[in-house]
Amino acid sequence: MRVDLEIIRRWVKADSRVLDLGCGDGSLMSILKEDGHACLGIEIDADNILACAAQGLSVIEQDIDKGLPNFADKSFDLVVMTQTLQATHYPHKVLQELLRVGNEGIVAFPNFANWRSRLHLGLFGHMPVSKFMPYSWYDTPNLHFCTISDFEDLCHELNITIVAKVVVEADGSQGLLTKWFPNLFGATAIYKLR
Repeated sequence: MRVDLEIIRRWVKADSRVLDLGCGDGSLMSILKEDGHACLGIEIDADNILACAAQGLSVIEQDIDKGLPNFADKSFDLVVMTQTLQATHYPHKVLQELLRVGNEGIVAFPNFANWRSRLHLGLFGHMPVSKFMPYSWYDTPNLHFCTISDFEDLCHELNITIVAKVVVEADGSQGLLTKWFPNLFGATAIYKLR
């Protein structure tokens, strides 16, 4: 299991109503459903929607960049967005909608300021391609290359409270350097927001 999904799983309170924005193939919803949570996914990719349906997961085809007008304020206990924020056109608006619709939110994203990315770009002069980010610059779904510092600044600007934060390295570990210098050594950041 992806380490960010395991962390999120631990943060979800018992019997939660969860909305998963950009749910992909339903990996997180499947885990949360096994744990007894009521889950609904929102996805734009047809193949991912079919993958969710094949698992018996509830999913709606919708573009989260256009907001969530079909959901009332605080209609979910938790709204989750994993590896999606950087692929949206309007991350700031998506975050505001996430917290309008949910009592709390969890956001996980790749940290593009990781030392490996910096080193690769500095040495080779090209955007890095890795197992974790297997895209070339021209076909990546990522529109905004967010760093941990950028995300925290945005939360401050939007008056979003960071309730909890975990930053992990590419292998899922959380060493001392990652704890002390998360923006430099962290590969993935997971935030709980209110």
